[in-house]
Amino acid sequence: MSEQTADAPLDIVFLVYEGLTPLDLAGPFDVFGRLPGAKIRMVGPTQGLQRTTSGTLALQADSSIDEVTSADILIIPGGPGSDALALNSQVTDWVCAMDKTTRFTVSVCTGAQILAVAGLLEGRKATTHWRAMEMIAQYGATPVTARVVEDGKIITSAGVSAGIDMALTLAARIGGEEVARAIQLLLEYAPEPPFDSGRIEDASPALLDLARNGLPKP
Repeated sequence: MSEQTADAPLDIVFLVYEGLTPLDLAGPFDVFGRLPGAKIRMVGPTQGLQRTTSGTLALQADSSIDEVTSADILIIPGGPGSDALALNSQVTDWVCAMDKTTRFTVSVCTGAQILAVAGLLEGRKATTHWRAMEMIAQYGATPVTARVVEDGKIITSAGVSAGIDMALTLAARIGGEEVARAIQLLLEYAPEPPFDSGRIEDASPALLDLARNGLPKP
């Protein structure tokens, strides 16, 4: 596990890849970017632009996974591209090796699929987007319906917007609750959604079918 002195920056690595959901990364990025001492790096399977789900928004991976061997925090966002990426042994082997150096290894949404295939969720409680719950169970995880699940140094979060909750939870563990509260205030993060349809438990069969089959996957 990497060691950090009082003066050393907090080294945070985001895995960026083709087909990730922008908010999976942008929400935690905005939280961690305000955490005192944080240094954020974008790392991809290859160096260069990585197109997100829309295809029009691209994120720059300044380094490839071959060039990065350690981090204090490793963050795996989700998105439709995570299905294929979880089958890329070069990526999952890298995630497993990186985990040996981290203080925290975390996922957002279906990013948990990559942690699962890497063997990091076996015997652990974890959450993910509702569409991927069965998949992580197949790799030995105990799925939990919650916004954020902490099991040791592995922290997983549910679909998309839950990444902000995860980041604030971890910011409190690292910088203290007052720092996390101040970040939340700066972001003005006080959700009041217009509809009560954000949980699969509240969805009608017709709404669930539309989300599953009529709209792009998160």
